[in-house]
Amino acid sequence: MAVLESLQAWHWLVLGLVLLGLEALGSGGFLLGAAAAGILLSLLLWIWPELSWSSQLMIFAVSAVVFTVIYWRGFRRFNQASEQPTLNDRAAQLVGRSWVLAQDLPAGESKVQVGDTLWRVRCEQPLSVGTRVQVSGSDGMTLLLEAAE
Repeated sequence: MAVLESLQAWHWLVLGLVLLGLEALGSGGFLLGAAAAGILLSLLLWIWPELSWSSQLMIFAVSAVVFTVIYWRGFRRFNQASEQPTLNDRAAQLVGRSWVLAQDLPAGESKVQVGDTLWRVRCEQPLSVGTRVQVSGSDGMTLLLEAAE
């Protein structure tokens, strides 16, 4: 109890900075709310130094939850927006690409070489050698092929 009664502004500032450091190691935004709450509480204690330890803990808990919800509702969506949404989706990058088949493909699933990768493909009708095909879409890592027109 004596430790809680001796909490000062610099304790909360150090906690906030340590949490920010841990966030930098890669917790994905989970610790940002708690870090902001610690820094806010350190500012409150410099303004209002006679704040009781129970009030400090209550303010920290509530503000950590509020800041975390604000981050998850607002900034997380903004941070995940991308100018290149298919950057790490190789199958989606191939949609629209066409080439001439070097092997017969039966209807259903099979495999075909596209560039330097062997891809699982699915087509509705059998396709013969020399047919120009086009990737019409993807289902996970399976390319959906159709005869190009």
